[in-house]
Amino acid sequence: MRILLHYDGEFERPGWDVAICSEQDEERFAALLPDAEVIWHVLRPLTAADFDRAPKLRLVQKLGTGVNTIDLDAAEERGITVANMPGRNAQAVAETSLLLMLAALRKVVAFDARTRAGRGWPAERALTGGEIAGRTVGLLGGGEIATLLRGMLTAIGANVLFTSRTPRPDDPSWRPLDDLLRASDIVSVHIPLTDETHHLLNRERLALLRPGAVVVNTARGQIIDERALLDALDSGHLAGAGLDVFEQEPVDAGNPLLRREDVVVMPHVAWLTHETWDRYFEVAMENVRRLEAGGELLHRVR
Repeated sequence: MRILLHYDGEFERPGWDVAICSEQDEERFAALLPDAEVIWHVLRPLTAADFDRAPKLRLVQKLGTGVNTIDLDAAEERGITVANMPGRNAQAVAETSLLLMLAALRKVVAFDARTRAGRGWPAERALTGGEIAGRTVGLLGGGEIATLLRGMLTAIGANVLFTSRTPRPDDPSWRPLDDLLRASDIVSVHIPLTDETHHLLNRERLALLRPGAVVVNTARGQIIDERALLDALDSGHLAGAGLDVFEQEPVDAGNPLLRREDVVVMPHVAWLTHETWDRYFEVAMENVRRLEAGGELLHRVR
């Protein structure tokens, strides 16, 4: 079966027919689509036009969880199955979320720049950082990533609250969204992007956070209104942010968030570890085997 890995990565397994194409190489992608029976998909959106150029395509296998970058209706109309792999990147994303919290609290961006410029010591009083221990961290989401992160945060002394679509009266840490925001010194986003969650953290909700709060997002950029986030940082209501995702991706070099010392940024790579790739390929290969055998696919979305 002809597989197209749509990412600038590596795949070396004997007996597997896998063509590798960078997400930035549109010419090669167009040339490979007509023969592709399976696409192993990461981030570059897949559209109806892409599917029309891939008459043999049977499966889009998301390497990850979120399928907002796949035109699901167009795939279904063309008889193309879509599957994902929830939880396989949870450890990496949870650890990166913790990393971004610490980096924002300890003002790593500012210290890094000053140290490289030979003026890192003595430290300016304005760069005095804070600790997670003793702070209240609010998690948007109650899935596997949030659950792993909750354990990490609790272990280092944070008070952890969470919210989810379904109320959890059995768990004293559960709060409705607005109540969670009012109580939080740090808020971390771990929910999918849907019509309901688009700009969920808007101007009004960011204003609910405690003064000096930090916002972390390793989920999807459009869950936060970036203009409102910038204004909250400018006003001093928020002390910082840690962002692995942006409203427009790849993030434009002119995005004003990239010029701020109080914002730690990464290019949507919270998931990117050797261990995650190994877990991804385990599922991806198993679903190809099942597709060939006519069996039930793991984590079928459509």
